[in-house]
Amino acid sequence: MRIALALVLWAATAAAAVPSPESHFGHPMGEDKKLLDWAKVVSYFQALAKEDPRVRFAEIGKTVQGRPMIAAIISNEATMRDLNKYQRIQKLLADPRKTGATEAEKLFAEGKTVVMITCSIHATEVASTSTAVEFAWRLLTEDKPKYRQILDNVIFILVPSLNPDGVDIVTQWYRKTLGTPYEGTAPPELYHAYVGHDNNRDWYIFSQPETRSVVQMLHNNWHPQIVYDVHQQGAAASRMFVPPWMDPIDPNIDPILAQMCNMIGLGMASDLTAAGKKGIAVNAMYDFWIAARHYQAYHGGMRILSESASARLASPVTLGKDQISEQALGYNPRERAWNHLEPWEGGTWRVRDIVDYQMIAFESLLWQAAVRREDLLRNFYRILEKAATRQTPYAFVFPKNQLDPGSAKKLLETMAFGAVEVEQATEAFTADGKQYPAGSFVIRMQQPFSAFAKTLLEVQNYPDLRLYPGGPPKRPYDVTAQTLPMLMGVRVDTVQDRFAAQLSVSRYFPFELETAAPAGALAVSDVDSWKAVNEAWKASKPVARDSAGNFYINRAAGGDVKPIRKPRIALYRSHVPSMDEGWTRWLLDQFGFEYTRLYNKDVLAGALRKRFDVILFPDQGPGTLYRGYAPNSMPEEYAGGLGSKGEEILKQFAAEGGALIFLNDSTAYAVGHLGAKLKNSVSGVSNRQFYSPGSLLNVSLDTTHPLTRGLPKEITIWSEGSPAWEDAEGVKVIARYPANKVLASGWLLGEKFLVNRSALVEVPVGTGRMILFGMRPQYRAQSYQAFKLLFNALAGY
Repeated sequence: MRIALALVLWAATAAAAVPSPESHFGHPMGEDKKLLDWAKVVSYFQALAKEDPRVRFAEIGKTVQGRPMIAAIISNEATMRDLNKYQRIQKLLADPRKTGATEAEKLFAEGKTVVMITCSIHATEVASTSTAVEFAWRLLTEDKPKYRQILDNVIFILVPSLNPDGVDIVTQWYRKTLGTPYEGTAPPELYHAYVGHDNNRDWYIFSQPETRSVVQMLHNNWHPQIVYDVHQQGAAASRMFVPPWMDPIDPNIDPILAQMCNMIGLGMASDLTAAGKKGIAVNAMYDFWIAARHYQAYHGGMRILSESASARLASPVTLGKDQISEQALGYNPRERAWNHLEPWEGGTWRVRDIVDYQMIAFESLLWQAAVRREDLLRNFYRILEKAATRQTPYAFVFPKNQLDPGSAKKLLETMAFGAVEVEQATEAFTADGKQYPAGSFVIRMQQPFSAFAKTLLEVQNYPDLRLYPGGPPKRPYDVTAQTLPMLMGVRVDTVQDRFAAQLSVSRYFPFELETAAPAGALAVSDVDSWKAVNEAWKASKPVARDSAGNFYINRAAGGDVKPIRKPRIALYRSHVPSMDEGWTRWLLDQFGFEYTRLYNKDVLAGALRKRFDVILFPDQGPGTLYRGYAPNSMPEEYAGGLGSKGEEILKQFAAEGGALIFLNDSTAYAVGHLGAKLKNSVSGVSNRQFYSPGSLLNVSLDTTHPLTRGLPKEITIWSEGSPAWEDAEGVKVIARYPANKVLASGWLLGEKFLVNRSALVEVPVGTGRMILFGMRPQYRAQSYQAFKLLFNALAGY
């Protein structure tokens, strides 16, 4: 009795010492027209850890702009004193090859459910960082039975923002526009320095430091059973979505895991409804297909998503019933249905409402994790046990000799970073009747995280889903393909049958060129050669190329080797933020290209040819390029686009010998505004007839054209609503779709509209040219093979 009383008194004392959010920030969480500064969020969680031994503060890395990435680990005091023990239990359960069934049973009884909740990866979805602050405080200070169960049975990893830079970008913009006609608008810049909203599409290529920090320090160290990612959606549909997910579900996601997502999500929906919260939708809008958003689902853990209706950042929004959407994917937000039982009928919606819904969702998920602790640990182990005994396919083999060693190395580094075991053969071996030399790499499927490797290395066969029989396609939430060997131009063989080979685990991945480059040359087929070339240019070293495109640094020109100079590159930057522009900057920065960001005022100033050799336009629609933000929709300095004057200046730039490069949708600007005489064969075609919603397609290259140096005759490209052109007089076709078998991976309707059409063309203009990419050659940091097409275009010829 005395011990229990002492614990109660201690808990009360600790609770009294924990600072309240209002005392720290100067206002309650979720107050109208109040947003948070990241530095104050960091100092709040530091204060919690200082005052309460049930909290451990961890800085896990830095953002692109240098802000701290943080996590708070929360559990009862006994667990926190022995945290290393529980982390060790997680690692033992995560590898059933090393942990037998008898030992596992003991660990199920002893271990804790590890739950990670991640907030505000999309920085205009502002509420969840405030929810994280308030929920942590209440969990530590309110003596509720559910909270006690959570603290006793769960190790709770709370990430108050996956995008700290965005927290400050949005907060600063909101404060700047507060009280103006622009209050509640999104900022006129990406809220992640490089990738904006696509930061939640980076969970298998790991291109951004924020992603890498969370995967390396939290996912791979703690192996959480549940990862709950907290989001917001548009204002006019449901008040909150939670799982079950819609079809399709990636077949590489274990059925046990998918069913547990259903269970947890429906429990959250039940608790929200019981609390009187209306507008809860399940089995709607969001599918469970693409691996770019679901890292933990391939590592034994659930990925739970919630999407709350948004306000105007922190400003309230009022909607009448007639302003609520009449149709959303999978349900009607105005109508009652099994997956949307109590529609929200309109009213004023505040950021505090979002926080209230999220507070219930946090508690529901964590309590379910607490009361089903042993079940969740047992199922986690079982899922990974099944993965570790997978037999079909047996393995994926990366032959030692590759056309592009740099891309092959990058692909295996990606696998290893995702906790996949990569082995190297110490002697030659035979698999499925093929001979492989010593030094080849093997990823066997008999390992716990084989699902991650398999989903990224195999071809995707996306189902043909329609809104109703014979109707239009049911759109995927994101895209339909992710086959990295195709995107990266790496030979990877799927081996079905077991084979014998001498293998050892490797974390170093040297490959050799399939065809050796000339002595002293950097092979044009190796994407990493471009890094060396750009380093040489920066150091003012001479660079030359031979007729095959191979590079020579510090070598005198002569014969087949001719000098090339560093291109003067401009990257157009509309005031309307473009994720593709950000991805393009990332690519140029990663490979060392020097460039200038070109704004409307810079174009309109004219004399572009004196400053630049090439101007690159990212994937952005022609209306946005021409008009930009409409008048009075944003502050005056951000309104407008290139307009008629910009058209004439760009035409003059090309006529004087400059190169204009257009990616994907921006090619329509070249056609509609700059005089490229091309007809897009899929323009105006209904999606019942043609649909390419993020797929990999086959094309053939004209290997005599300078843009294709370093590439094979047949490649795959990324297509996402991309144009395809009919042949036209004077236009050089560089990439063409084949006569059949256009689809390589994903989903494609209406192949006939692409057959023999062009995907990459050059249009002469005076002494210059326009190059139109009917694709995104720098797609989300993944399309390493197509990078070389873009690099060749930038370097000139």
